[in-house]
Order: sequence, then structure tokens, then C-alpha cells
Amino acid sequence: MTDIPQSDGNKLLEFPCSFPIKAMGNAGADFRETVIEIVARHAGLINDDAIRSMPSRNGKFISITVTIDATSQDQLDAIYQDLSAHHNVIVSL
Repeated sequence: MTDIPQSDGNKLLEFPCSFPIKAMGNAGADFRETVIEIVARHAGLINDDAIRSMPSRNGKFISITVTIDATSQDQLDAIYQDLSAHHNVIVSL
């Protein structure tokens, strides 16, 4: 188990842990699949019940949340780096 300490010495995250990753982008036919493929590259097979999607009020944008069993901060950093680098991803949280 790996712990990520805060500056005050308290643990911020304790690995492994369940961790939701959210990405938002234009609602297009392949955005959901793009996000899942990027996350799966780092976290392995993603079950359908670990994926949630929510369209914006006007339907122009969509948010995809994928909950993974995170194993390290390095894994999370790599996922966010790849999501942020993709041209279809507007923001990732």
C-alpha cells in the first residue's frame, strides 16, 4: 500500500483505492469510447457499471466518469496527462 502524504503529514490518498476520473468534452459519437480507451490504457479493463455519462443541459457537451481501482499516484498522473493531451477532452477532473 502506498500513501500520499499532505504537507501537514496527513494522508491525502491511500492506495489502492476506488477513484473517479471525470472528463468533459463535446458530445460526439466517439468521446465516451475515447475516454474509456485512455483510462483503460493505464487501469486495465473497465466494467460498464464503472462508467457514468451525463449530457449538458443543451446536449452540446458530455461528461464521462470512470471509477477505477487506483494503484498509485503515478498511475493517476499518467491518466490525467493523457486525457489532458487529447484534443477532444476539454477538461479532466
